[in-house]
Amino acid sequence: MKLNELRDNPGAAKKSKRVARGPGSGKGKTAGRGIKGQKSRSGVAIGGYEGGQMPLYRRLPKRGFTKPNAKSFAVVNLGQLQAFVDAGKLDAKAEITEDVLVASGVVRRKLDGVRVLAKGEIKAKLKLAVTGASKAAIEAVEKAGGSLSVATVAAAE
Repeated sequence: MKLNELRDNPGAAKKSKRVARGPGSGKGKTAGRGIKGQKSRSGVAIGGYEGGQMPLYRRLPKRGFTKPNAKSFAVVNLGQLQAFVDAGKLDAKAEITEDVLVASGVVRRKLDGVRVLAKGEIKAKLKLAVTGASKAAIEAVEKAGGSLSVATVAAAE
């Protein structure tokens, strides 16, 4: 096989429709935009405009509130921890801190701390030290024979 013999799979690359290229193209003259009106012209941004009627997004009341100082935690599930222990990326005998979790690639970054949740199963005896954990996660780790210490109690609990 040579470079000039390389081809895409049939049907993989669809040719784009060339509009406004004469009557034979099937999209000539008005280029599929119909005749006259705002939408047939260029530079149109209608969005939520309803012809002068109060738009729906302004008719409906505002709801909710975003807390300006809300903490955001990096979430780790027990199943993930078990998978990393099985793969040999986490040492089950050593204490597992947040820095160890970042270094091994379980979480990308700590954010305001790491929070352990009880999704999945844990079989390894782990000694975890994290910012937060759910009650079910603490019970599951202790049931497996490990320990989970929470540094600061999260406001969500």
